[in-house]
Amino acid sequence: MSTVIVIGAGLSGLSAACHLAGQGHRVVVLEREDTPGGRGLRVEQAGFTFDLGPTVMTMPELLDEPLRAIGSSQARAVPMRRLDPAYRGVFADGSELLMRGSTEATAREVERLCGPEDARAFRELEPFLAELYRTELPNFIDHNFDSVLGLLHNPVAGLKLVRMGAFGSLSRIIDSRIGDQRLRRMLSFQALYAGLSPTDALGVYAVITYMDTYRGVYLPEGGMGAIPQGMAAALAPHVEIGYGTTVTGLLRDSAGKVTGVATGDGPVAADAVVCTIDTPVAYRWLLPELSLPRSLRRPVYSPSAAVWHVGVRGQLPERAAHHNIHFGEAWEDCFDELVTRGELMSDPARLVTIQTIGEPQLAPDGAHTLYVLEPTPNLDGRVDWATESGPMRERLHQFLQDNHYPSDVVAERLVTPREWAELGMGGGTPFALAHLFRQTGPFRPANHEPRVPGLFFAGSSTTPGVGVPMVLISGKLAAERVGTYLGGRR
Repeated sequence: MSTVIVIGAGLSGLSAACHLAGQGHRVVVLEREDTPGGRGLRVEQAGFTFDLGPTVMTMPELLDEPLRAIGSSQARAVPMRRLDPAYRGVFADGSELLMRGSTEATAREVERLCGPEDARAFRELEPFLAELYRTELPNFIDHNFDSVLGLLHNPVAGLKLVRMGAFGSLSRIIDSRIGDQRLRRMLSFQALYAGLSPTDALGVYAVITYMDTYRGVYLPEGGMGAIPQGMAAALAPHVEIGYGTTVTGLLRDSAGKVTGVATGDGPVAADAVVCTIDTPVAYRWLLPELSLPRSLRRPVYSPSAAVWHVGVRGQLPERAAHHNIHFGEAWEDCFDELVTRGELMSDPARLVTIQTIGEPQLAPDGAHTLYVLEPTPNLDGRVDWATESGPMRERLHQFLQDNHYPSDVVAERLVTPREWAELGMGGGTPFALAHLFRQTGPFRPANHEPRVPGLFFAGSSTTPGVGVPMVLISGKLAAERVGTYLGGRR
């Protein structure tokens, strides 16, 4: 039986551990925090529970896959329900659009706000995006690339994506079908997850719109922090998890092969290591003697975010949903400020997630936990967070008041790009490397390091990319690499 160490108990690490245990390896997960979560870390403060990581859960079947590898399931380990509405869009003209729990229900909302033509187009968009997803997932997302030539492993699928416009822009796919600007925004804001404006994002990322809008947004019982907690609980009988353990280095033999890791508590031997530290940071921390791979020599990071986790007393707005997106007047200009010029948005869009609508136990009686996010430049931008944190907090507080959210603050935690960097995220962004063409697919940092046999990577800065579904797949792809490597040693 081979021993595999997984560095980090975030979602990618837990996914990798599930698949590795399912392959029959002895697996040791080492996590520096006292609980699982990684970027999805959960903290408690003054009776409020704050989930510091992602707030949107889609595609629960992609969580089911690693859990089934160890004889569990998503339904058993992390029960969840579909949100209805998934989002409430609030626009500068005072109008609102609800993205409901089914295509037909949302189409009726679209018809009410945007008219019958856009409602028809919204319905017709679903089968197109479903086909895009079915073509893209097995051939270009859930797939390990060994070189650029890997793009040709299924030329029929590649040609099909070209014909579907997947290598054009996301905005072209949406705007060519949808007329109303408000609906266009609700169907393309997901480009920010890829670190780009809708105009610059490839059409392949329309699959994120498909996941969000047509396949639905889900709420785990107990909130988003229940995902890593449920995975870790399901893994406990099958692997060893060492919390409060910081990995300080890699152990290698005279030929350069990995033989384990060094920790503050001493060495831990292994036949292979899966590292889920943000890949650019991992090279700096664990492999300082190596020259950076080409994909990391001039990395372009996604925009970041300021997130105000706030516990408040008071009544919610009557129409408040679990996820509320407030759009300003501007759209393309704001992306130019954010992505091109590295400046704060002058007319920002903001997300307010009210976690206590579905899970009231995350706050004391009569109170709520809010997650207020504003996109910001990453640390390569022009914002001095040493002086900007205070003003940002005040603007977000005023925003809550202006939009009739409760604003009597009991507990709070503001996370800016500076804090993201302190948490080990390259560029000070939780959204990792931007999904430019040159940082996508085989051009993204590889999930193995040929110069260090036995070392593999998982997480949002390697294959296939950022987001809960993608990092779950990332863990699976890393485990496949390990299986091939260890199988070849026998």
